[in-house]
Amino acid sequence: MRAFVLTKYKQPLELTEVEEPEVGERDVLIRVEAVGLNQLDEKIRAGEFAQILPYALPVVLGNDVAGTVIRVGRLVESFRAGDRVFARPDQSRMGAFAERIAVAEADLALVPVSVSMAEAASLPLVALTAWQALVESGHVGPGQKVLIHAGAGGVGSIAIQLAKHLGALVATTASAANADFVRELGADVVIDYRAEDFEAILSEYDLVLDSLGGENLAKSLRVLRPGGLVIGISGPPDPTFAKRMGLGVLVSAAIRMLSRRIRRQAWRLGVAYEFLFMRADGDQLGRIATLVDEGVLRPVVAKTYPFEQIPAALADLAAGGGRGKIVATLES
Repeated sequence: MRAFVLTKYKQPLELTEVEEPEVGERDVLIRVEAVGLNQLDEKIRAGEFAQILPYALPVVLGNDVAGTVIRVGRLVESFRAGDRVFARPDQSRMGAFAERIAVAEADLALVPVSVSMAEAASLPLVALTAWQALVESGHVGPGQKVLIHAGAGGVGSIAIQLAKHLGALVATTASAANADFVRELGADVVIDYRAEDFEAILSEYDLVLDSLGGENLAKSLRVLRPGGLVIGISGPPDPTFAKRMGLGVLVSAAIRMLSRRIRRQAWRLGVAYEFLFMRADGDQLGRIATLVDEGVLRPVVAKTYPFEQIPAALADLAAGGGRGKIVATLES
């Protein structure tokens, strides 16, 4: 089968023939029909995560998939051939940029009946990120104040909708050109990041979801109420992440040092910082699918490319500035 393979960090992906995926007893073999592209894919290609996610090269990239079940492993109970499914495969089994992929049953969910395969493929990683940040870690509820940075982006566009559904007052940063778009998604307060300083406008927020890092992350700490929480998805990784990933002593020590400054700043302000590296979860994805079919969440697909043009799509993604997600589709 054909797949896009990373043979060397910082080099373009290569479309080549690879072996068929092995299907374990609890695995589901999927004919890939659409894949979502994420900043994670580009960061892995560029080698930015080589120290904390040391993939053995060559490796097939791709972290979002939607398609049809071909066959299932002997112990699979929830899916059968012909089912339309979607997933964010476990990070150790990345490989969606291929014609077929084997995914663990526990990581899969049925595609929402109200959306196309391309729309379904745009959802798993960003929607699970939003869910795990707002529901699982943030415990967001009615009346809380939530700031979501980069509201027009892949994660932001879903997180705004989810936070609004949970009853929060939602602020977001976006360009002036995207102001009406993020308001349509549910944002109550829109800050033009090019012309306004969100730190000077916002205060007493319960939670910030930061996808930018750097100085933006440090400023986000200062808009929180005492006891508030910033969840960062661009880093720096923290000691809890190192422990969860089972990283070695040296890498764990390096991560502790990398996040020391931001954790110390948070402590001094009486707030908290948490790094989120989302995980695959089919049960959560099933709940998200229900919200999509109920009209609570809508996928946002900026552009669709043919499968063969995934390298060009990744370059487009790296350039930034788009709304929602970029997707690539395969002919049946």
